[in-house]
Amino acid sequence: MDVKAKRVLVVGLGKSGVASAIFLKERGARVSVSDAKAEDQLRSAIPALLDKGISVETGGHGERTFRDQDLIVVSPGVPSDVPQLQKARAQGIPIIGEVELASRFLKGHILAITGSNGKTTTTALAGEIIGMGGYEVLVGGNIGTPAIALVADSTSDTYNVLEISSFQLESIDGFHPEIAVILNITPDHLDRHHSFDAYVLAKARIFENQTAQDHAVLNADDATCAGLAGKARAQVHWFSRKKEVERGAFVRDGKIFWREDSDELEIMPASGIRLKGTHNLENVLAAVSVGRLVGCEPHRIRRAVEEFKAVEHRLEYVATIQGVEYYNDSKATNVDATIKALEAFPGNIHIILGGKDKGSDYSVLKDLLRARAKRVYTIGAAAEKIESQIAGTVPVLRAETLETAVKRAVESAAPGDIVLLAPACASFDQFESYEHRGHAFKEAVHALAARKAPSEVGGAA
Repeated sequence: MDVKAKRVLVVGLGKSGVASAIFLKERGARVSVSDAKAEDQLRSAIPALLDKGISVETGGHGERTFRDQDLIVVSPGVPSDVPQLQKARAQGIPIIGEVELASRFLKGHILAITGSNGKTTTTALAGEIIGMGGYEVLVGGNIGTPAIALVADSTSDTYNVLEISSFQLESIDGFHPEIAVILNITPDHLDRHHSFDAYVLAKARIFENQTAQDHAVLNADDATCAGLAGKARAQVHWFSRKKEVERGAFVRDGKIFWREDSDELEIMPASGIRLKGTHNLENVLAAVSVGRLVGCEPHRIRRAVEEFKAVEHRLEYVATIQGVEYYNDSKATNVDATIKALEAFPGNIHIILGGKDKGSDYSVLKDLLRARAKRVYTIGAAAEKIESQIAGTVPVLRAETLETAVKRAVESAAPGDIVLLAPACASFDQFESYEHRGHAFKEAVHALAARKAPSEVGGAA
């Protein structure tokens, strides 16, 4: 893809937008950027762009900005139905996302992992397995490092393992992963996709450009995932924690196996997994599948899994203070992720819920809250909706802010209890990102720990 002297507009100044703009400028494109946010909200991004000679538009998208472009690159946070994008599309201007852009420049192999929950853990673990297997590997995408930022370090031998969101899949064109994984599909981002069917179709696009020489990996225990097998032109492999599969990874008698037609390999005992929660067994099975399809030996896969710890903000142990354990699951940005977080603990949970609503149904939490939670602390814009939908389960306290929620949980929790941040919502009402929210939770917990005697505090695992 030759972008030299081409007029390219980058829409959205998140991590991927900034990285895309600089990447394109360095390759000779005439780059401009546009973001609907006000200038003071983008202070950290603007100087680097101006230093590169990139023109910056903030506070809205001007119609003239979108005219006469040779290419428009859209950041994941920008909906595809923005009026200016619709007009540009009608004028025949190519519009792609950052992942699509990266895929045209990345050297080596592309492996892509999506799903409503578990993407970050599975992507990180798959990267560890491939690296432990002796292969050259880079990890990025929605996991934190933009895919475009991997291009400079990629070679013809590199396995580029990418976490991919439904937002990113909306804007692909020729994106072609050799191995594509869908972990699970549960209602999420309905405020953006408008319906569950549209959300499922966005996820299914990960298979769109695959051929019979490629591999599709699906969760056999997830009915929606299983229903997508017919859309895959690639060779389908399954993973399951509930039953044996003909091709793929499964659990039998407490051990993980890999089966490829008539050949079966024992990988490791499931007890060797350090991650909490049965959902993480599914994530491990998916990562094992990726490792085996790349060619990693079982003993190397086992070592990578046994050494792997929870990624930050995903059921991350923070501290034990006066017998109370604190866990950060800020990445639980939808109801299904919160269900999995609740299921990871037997009971005595003080849970912090709330943030920016994504059109979710919180009533499905009622049975688990009744069975395992002692108290709910609500924060953010979704607090009132959450409270109305879980009424009658356990005591609920409107905390408004995360800091207040932690303080109230500390006052109520007893030795042996769990304080859990698993909000079931996006973070953008009070925080810049789920990472920002998770760091704020950990800071509040560590501030509490600093006021306690050393003998009362346990360190982070």
